[in-house]
Amino acid sequence: MVKGIKEHEIGEGFQGYLLVKGSTEALTKKGDPYLRVVLGDSTGTIGAMVWDADETKKEIFKEENIVAVRGTVGEFNEQRQLNLTEYRELDAGEEVNLEDLLEVAPVPGDTLIKLIRGTILKIENENIRQITDGLFERYVDDIEKYPAAKGNHHAYVSGLAYHVVGMLRLAKAVCKFYPIVNEDLLVAGVILHDIGKVKEYSSYISPDFTQEGKLKGHISIISEEIGNIATELGIDGEEVLLLQHLVLSHHGKMEWGSPVTPRIIEANVLHQLDMMDASMDAFRNASEEIEVGEYTERIFSMDNRSFYKHGL
Repeated sequence: MVKGIKEHEIGEGFQGYLLVKGSTEALTKKGDPYLRVVLGDSTGTIGAMVWDADETKKEIFKEENIVAVRGTVGEFNEQRQLNLTEYRELDAGEEVNLEDLLEVAPVPGDTLIKLIRGTILKIENENIRQITDGLFERYVDDIEKYPAAKGNHHAYVSGLAYHVVGMLRLAKAVCKFYPIVNEDLLVAGVILHDIGKVKEYSSYISPDFTQEGKLKGHISIISEEIGNIATELGIDGEEVLLLQHLVLSHHGKMEWGSPVTPRIIEANVLHQLDMMDASMDAFRNASEEIEVGEYTERIFSMDNRSFYKHGL
């Protein structure tokens, strides 16, 4: 079986097909152009540099292109990097299945969607259920495919749905332990909090920010959507304001991107569950690349710390 890029060790050579998931133009200290690219397959991603970047090279490493590459897996600033020695566009008639180059969630997307739908049906508050169901079904096809983030956590196909299901399991456990938490509100907040990502990102293959995503962000997008669908459904109860507060405050702090901080207990719990599930996925991803007794790469979303992988 052919090993994927994430399965190659430092110093090991790689030859195969990779998907261009990101490409950024830059200049060396001498003013020479180069590209910082992110390449990936179904096992994960790796960075690479393309030196002396002319128009031909820029076209080869255009986002969402598939390229044939040869190189050696190295390390720079404690980050894995593919040192390219050869690369080319695909030859005419050379067929590569795009789906084979995309990292996917551990659980199939359609299974995740069924789990979320089942949870929505159990929401007892009619206003909350109608708003949550309406927005979920409006974007369900994209929710099934889109990642939850560009790189820090759940950055793979169906990552958004997998993130939601993980948080729903945590939310239900919290509500059993702390009855003071309104389960309908918390569950709805979990399902809605990141739905705006499907409008913030350009695609699920190599997501970049859309114009709406750059100018509004997913938090403002979904808050507006909640207000809009409530108007469409003729709902004007306090639930609308509370749901908007949940999504507006789920980053926890204004310096982290939320326009307001949590002011109801469900919003505070939502933020904590979001942080927990995101950090666990980031750690899972980083720890899979190392052996017992080693430290992970620095994990940006976890205060840029590296973590020791013990054998217990």
